[in-house]
Amino acid sequence: MSATDRKILIADDDPDILEILRYNLVQAGYEVITAKDGDEALDKARKHQPDLIVLDVMMPRKTGVEVCQWLRSQTTFQKTLIVFLTAVSDDLAQIKGLETGADDYLAKPLSPKVFLSRIQALFRRLPQPTAHRQLRFGNLTIDLEKFMVKIDENEITLAKKEFELLYLLAQKPGRVFLRQEIMSQVWGGDVIVGDRTIDVHIRKIRQKMGVDCITTVKGVGYKFEWD
Repeated sequence: MSATDRKILIADDDPDILEILRYNLVQAGYEVITAKDGDEALDKARKHQPDLIVLDVMMPRKTGVEVCQWLRSQTTFQKTLIVFLTAVSDDLAQIKGLETGADDYLAKPLSPKVFLSRIQALFRRLPQPTAHRQLRFGNLTIDLEKFMVKIDENEITLAKKEFELLYLLAQKPGRVFLRQEIMSQVWGGDVIVGDRTIDVHIRKIRQKMGVDCITTVKGVGYKFEWD
């Protein structure tokens, strides 16, 4: 999918920042929609269904965090890329952003070139779906319908929860999934699972695949990466 097929929504209450980011994305070939507050961001997200949404954290009416929380509660926006843009750059703020389901976190001031590069990198990390539910990354294939993982032509046998965990992470390469999020989506909210259980499953995935494609983000969670 080319840039001309991608739709991006930017929400920021600073008109100068909004215009600078809009201009650079349009020049790169993206379709861009803008919003000046949280309420308008939600309205335009529902109307235009963008592929990626950039949210300023501190906006009037609804904050970027509140907008992100609502979007992630809707099935329609589960796979939409969401990026936080804020002047706050401390670790706690970043973790808060990740906890609400953001895919990336960019701190102001930010040069337009860096901003554009990060947006393009997010799109490049997206898996390429095939006719049925497959994820492909170079020589790696993860087939949901067959519950099969292959590297080159070598099939790797994973247990059911190992496969579900790998598939969850691989749907959004580079995004950090929190431990609680993994527990909820792989084991379900009614099942009590300790951190040790997740660690054991990830260790087994690494051992069976022979490749360390799951990175531990200390104190936060895990992310999938494939070179």
